[in-house]
Amino acid sequence: MTLGQKIDAANQVVLERILNAQPTLVGMGTAGETIPGMTKTTILHAGPPVTWERMCPPQKGAVIGGLIYEGLAETPEEADALAASGKITFSPCHHHDAVGPMAGIVTYSMPVWIVQNKTAGNYAYATINEGLGKVLRFGAYQAEVIDRLRWIQHELYPLLKEAVQIHGEIDLKTMIAQVLQMGDEGHNRNKAGTSLLIRLLAPAIVRTGFTEAQKVKALKFLDSNDHTFLNLTMPACKCTLDPAGGVEYSTIVFTMARNGTDFGIRVSGLGDRWFTAPAEVIDGLYFPGFTKADANPDVGDSCITETAGIGGFCMGAAPAIVQFVGGTPADALHYSMQMYEITVGEGNSYKIPPLDFRGSATGIDIRKVIETGIRPVINTGIAACKAGVGQVGAGIVHPPLRCFEQALEAFAEQYA
Repeated sequence: MTLGQKIDAANQVVLERILNAQPTLVGMGTAGETIPGMTKTTILHAGPPVTWERMCPPQKGAVIGGLIYEGLAETPEEADALAASGKITFSPCHHHDAVGPMAGIVTYSMPVWIVQNKTAGNYAYATINEGLGKVLRFGAYQAEVIDRLRWIQHELYPLLKEAVQIHGEIDLKTMIAQVLQMGDEGHNRNKAGTSLLIRLLAPAIVRTGFTEAQKVKALKFLDSNDHTFLNLTMPACKCTLDPAGGVEYSTIVFTMARNGTDFGIRVSGLGDRWFTAPAEVIDGLYFPGFTKADANPDVGDSCITETAGIGGFCMGAAPAIVQFVGGTPADALHYSMQMYEITVGEGNSYKIPPLDFRGSATGIDIRKVIETGIRPVINTGIAACKAGVGQVGAGIVHPPLRCFEQALEAFAEQYA
């Protein structure tokens, strides 16, 4: 076989693993109990590896909040000193079967959703989405943020865990396929997904042994946050893609992630090696009072959705998303169509109604990215460049082309 034939055969194997995945919500636990490699002094973060010194302000703010939440520090000053002391282990969520939106911070006591790929048997984890406004994932660490995290841990999580046990496993692949027919794209628009999740869990929540006030508060919290479902689409895509890694000769990307300083990708045939370049600033719509000068560069693990073929790749299924990220419905369709030029296949479950239910573009090929100059499209929230401010807008961003150039150079060195 020629090198090209070996690559095509390997890419077909990877594509089949992606398409045959069956992500399923199977339960809940705490990070310390369930996530591999977690210790009480381990903090997981979004994106490729990064040191405390190089972390962006919102990620540093989230670390400070995480240390206070865990009781490892009492004040922001103490937390800052501890984070810089070398006593805290920082590691990417992706190295621990996990994903985190925006700053992506996961600490030992945080509750997590447990999602399993029933086809391959592997697991993925994500925290419960905190809601909007001043939240840890955008680097806020005020008392209200810590109080909310502790309420999630001590009241919401036990209730949701019992409700999931009462309901039983939830087929997330079918749910994601359904929400794409209802106007979501699985990354920044999650109104339908959150609604379907509440519809499934509400009868089970009513049957739990908690007080009526606790049940009402839990349902109101889930309903008040359209992004509740995001923290399920992300691990669904994570456990879908992890088995796609490590296939010799494959040029398909199985990870894209950013930490607010660097954007990184991993390619199946090149193992767990990261290829990074400086993260770009997002082009989008800003909330009143904010401009591009207030934006931090691209941050978060949530582009695992685009890596799996939804999110920005399915913007054509969610034309209303342009009211949040900018552009027109025609732009949304254009983004979806353009992604077919850099991928090796199409989804068999995730489909785009305005394109006659064509399967979403799936399997980003580094060769095609370089050949066409087309970079994957990502729609995303914009974090403030200062810790504690929160979200300042949303928009469209792309991975730096240099990530793909480095990967292709490494591929040539390894295989040519």
